[in-house]
Amino acid sequence: MKSYEIIDTSLKELSKLKAGDFITLTATVYVLRDMAHKKLLKEKIFPLNLKDKIVYYAGPTPTRKGYKSGSLGPTTSVRMDKFCKEFIKKTSIIGIIGKGPRSKEANTCMLGKVVYFVALGGLGALGGSCVKNSTIILYPELGPEAVYQVQIENLPVIVAQDLKGNNIYGECL
Repeated sequence: MKSYEIIDTSLKELSKLKAGDFITLTATVYVLRDMAHKKLLKEKIFPLNLKDKIVYYAGPTPTRKGYKSGSLGPTTSVRMDKFCKEFIKKTSIIGIIGKGPRSKEANTCMLGKVVYFVALGGLGALGGSCVKNSTIILYPELGPEAVYQVQIENLPVIVAQDLKGNNIYGECL
């Protein structure tokens, strides 16, 4: 296992990563969950430019006074798998951060296009401490399931599936 600090989130940079690598990630990520995926994919004109961006499956808790963010822990990724193929096609994202193994269909649709990172569940307070800026950019009515643009710094993650399809979980769900 190698350890990297990733700041440039280009596909070229991410292509160097191997399943099992430990990463500290500094990037602007787009935080969304089930309801936001569903709403976004129903839009006639896709309202976000996510090309070459990273999506984080999470739902931030309210921000306490004096903090940049509340807790920001990953949510179970397999819940988004039903949206995976269409979402990747419409957005051209290059990374996903979540928790746990993915379905065979999701692993297949990510192959060669998207690196899947896992953040450790139960460490939402640590994730929140890596937030430098957070703004709701779409669907504020969804509360914690709104779409957030979040600048993270040194978020610890593990490469769960690299661009070659190597996967730390082995068999798919």
